[in-house]
Amino acid sequence: MLFFQSRKQKEYIQKLEEAIQGFANRSETIDATNGFPFENIKELKAFGYPKLTLAKEYGGHGGTLYDFLLCQEKIAQYCGPTSLGIGWHVGTVLSLMERKPWEKGVMDELFHEVSAGALVNTAASEAGTGSPTRGGRPETTAIKKGEQWILNGRKTFTTLSPVLDIFLVTAWVPEDELVGTFFVHRDLEGVDIEETWDMISMQGTGSHDLVLTDVSLPEKYYVHKSKPGEKRKPEAWLLHIPACYLGIAVAARNYAVEFAKTYSPNSLPGPIRDLPNVQRIIGEMELELSEAHHFLYSVAEKWEQHPEEREALAKQLGAVKLSVVNKAISIVDKAMRVVGAKSLQRQNPLQRYYRDVRAGLHNPPMDDATITMLAKSALY
Repeated sequence: MLFFQSRKQKEYIQKLEEAIQGFANRSETIDATNGFPFENIKELKAFGYPKLTLAKEYGGHGGTLYDFLLCQEKIAQYCGPTSLGIGWHVGTVLSLMERKPWEKGVMDELFHEVSAGALVNTAASEAGTGSPTRGGRPETTAIKKGEQWILNGRKTFTTLSPVLDIFLVTAWVPEDELVGTFFVHRDLEGVDIEETWDMISMQGTGSHDLVLTDVSLPEKYYVHKSKPGEKRKPEAWLLHIPACYLGIAVAARNYAVEFAKTYSPNSLPGPIRDLPNVQRIIGEMELELSEAHHFLYSVAEKWEQHPEEREALAKQLGAVKLSVVNKAISIVDKAMRVVGAKSLQRQNPLQRYYRDVRAGLHNPPMDDATITMLAKSALY
């Protein structure tokens, strides 16, 4: 409640929460069956959430970074994988709306397709290069043949792949000796999804492999060029990652608090909330949640209100991700300590929160890169 900036913002989040009530009931089945939250995505579309950060001139809500993070945290309280998955789409739209890095005609084409219901994500990760944030050159290639670009390759971790309509594919362009980004529609010949995603956490993100076999594209869909290993400008929309894991931690905290209020073994005169050790653990959880919330939302607010300071704020983006994700992991662990062995039962959501929240360690930026960056910023 402390972090709403306006009544309008609060009302939107309340309506969103009403629309996603069914997510929690589906989470266990999605996890247990290696499924995908098709119904959740359908309901988010019906609510209009994929157009949150699309400008009003294109039929969107015109939401801000801060709006986006509040929503992501709320969705994650009901289903972490759905939050992380849809976050990549909504964040990509936010980034493109702010930067408008392509030729206007193609930029408008994408925004109109999003307005009509299309979902988009970048396909940059590859097995041979690791995280794209490390600067590896793509093994996917784009070769010019006549007036067309021909793409061949395989992309991993293509989150939301079962429902994506547009892929922004990075590829090595030998002709230019550059890394290109290509606008690829799902229905093109040679575009396939291979269902490789089989994880103990965040299974519902549907992050399968995208396989490209002689995919032919016109020149206009070669939308962006960059040098191999070129340092990218920091982008605050990636704060949706810690916002998601913070939402999972809030769900775990809520479960543990309710359990402490209601669980009363016959060895005690009342519920376990009266025990000093339970109070200590819950107090520690409350402190970590408060620290995480203040760090995340204060940096987001400064990023929006002081654009002239973004270069100086950039190092805080990685620091937020590291701090919030690690606090989220700690909070879920503490919640399980309050609940005890029951937290390990398969039907108990805490064991799923425990597995899902740890996936945050492997989302960009990585902890080691953040620590090194912070150290160098102090030392040099």
